[in-house]
Amino acid sequence: MQREELIQKLKPDTLWDIIIIGGGATGLGVAVEATTRGYKTLLLEQYDYTIGTSSRSTKLVHGGVRYLAQGNISLVLEALKERGLLLKNAPHLVINKPFLIPSYKWWYKPFYTFGLTIYDLLSGRLRFGTSRPYSKEKTLEKIPTLKKLNLRGSILYHDGQFDDARLGINLVQTVIDNNGTALNYMKVTSFLKKNNKINGVVAKDEETGTVFKIKAKAVLNATGVFVDTIIQKDNPTAKNVIKPSQGVHIVIDNKFLQSDYALMIPKTRDGRVLFAVPWHNKVILGTTDIPKEEPVIEPKVTDEEVNFILETAGRYLEIKPTRADVKSVFAGLRPLAAPKTGTNEKTKEISRRHKIIISKSGLVSIIGGKWTTYREMGEDAVDKLATLFKLPKRKSISEKLHIHGYKEAVDFKNPLYFYGSDIQGIEELIKLNLELKEWVSKDLKINKAQVVWAVKNEYARNVEDFLSRRTRALLLDAKESIKMAPIVAKIMADELGRDKKWEEEQVKKFNKLAKGYLLN
Repeated sequence: MQREELIQKLKPDTLWDIIIIGGGATGLGVAVEATTRGYKTLLLEQYDYTIGTSSRSTKLVHGGVRYLAQGNISLVLEALKERGLLLKNAPHLVINKPFLIPSYKWWYKPFYTFGLTIYDLLSGRLRFGTSRPYSKEKTLEKIPTLKKLNLRGSILYHDGQFDDARLGINLVQTVIDNNGTALNYMKVTSFLKKNNKINGVVAKDEETGTVFKIKAKAVLNATGVFVDTIIQKDNPTAKNVIKPSQGVHIVIDNKFLQSDYALMIPKTRDGRVLFAVPWHNKVILGTTDIPKEEPVIEPKVTDEEVNFILETAGRYLEIKPTRADVKSVFAGLRPLAAPKTGTNEKTKEISRRHKIIISKSGLVSIIGGKWTTYREMGEDAVDKLATLFKLPKRKSISEKLHIHGYKEAVDFKNPLYFYGSDIQGIEELIKLNLELKEWVSKDLKINKAQVVWAVKNEYARNVEDFLSRRTRALLLDAKESIKMAPIVAKIMADELGRDKKWEEEQVKKFNKLAKGYLLN
């Protein structure tokens, strides 16, 4: 279904059960939950789906080993359950990834083996594998590039890896498959009210400038780090409930790890953990934790953060990565619940558990949380909305709901594996036009058919949507993505009926953005 057809559903006399503002992990989780329960649901996203934090994660579906160390057992239990469900419901996107914690001190192996055995036990029937200690020889067999001096071995454990933006677009498709409506580039500018109670929103189509007044029984603010902006549209005097924290990742060549195993460094100088995770034939290194005052849609990476990641990784790897080795660098802002006034909490200690806030006007906001628990957050939010706004009580079915693209026995060697069951559609496009088989990037294994598919079936509206989120070119290799931009712009212009001027503007705009992902 094309965007224009979806927009036609915004009739002034339609009363929606639930309007969700925000198309990141949280908003999409709520939208899937609401539509599959049969509520008339509309999701509105100002930019593109998962444009912010939700496409800039470490790509892990995990219980949170460090929350276990902090003694936060209930959060770990919740996340481990959701990790297991996600592997079952989206097997084309989630894989079981083995991790090694290198041991350079005598007590590491017994200490972490004990802790990770508890992690396995907490997973119950949804466990991903068994944690165990490895000898030095076995460790180097698995990750040959680890620093050998004083290495005593390692501890093996298992967690999940996924593609955040791809899961995001599959959730949009799941919403629409279940008769829900979701629109990107649709900005909520203000609220409709009756007797000081919110009963809808005013939204502007960012492409055409058309303004819509849309009525609803319930309105949910799920805008991540921008939650306060929406709360303050309703009540300008409201206090901030979010404290953004920046996490940076850098992407380097797989020669630095030479392994399918991921590396987890349990304690960095600032007390966080650092991951080195193989992803699409590259390696993601991250992350950092720097408090930020204001949320922005395109956070800027600092030299300090990049140097910290490179220096930490360099202490554990035989080949030290340098700035010249960085293929791409990206930052995301975590929407952490603001600590209460007078407390001196560091951001790494501020709770990742989600919270639901109800304003006097009836605006409901959801904050905190993380990708792993997106489904559980959706269930919790819809339960709350159903109670508050007297919607008919309906049971959740999302625990066993197959996400759009669901496919068993996935061939992860196929460069198109992450499309799941949609691979067939891309192959059909190629049969109809053999030119679409040509590479847009041979290095990143992205072909022309993927561009057409993204416009026709994945709501991609511009070059950035395709190169950053429908594929991950920008995050994997920023220079390569700049080379790809003119070809992508031409194909998209043909599909969307845009002119040469649009093409040129798109390339210029994308190049400017991509430069922020390169180190000078």
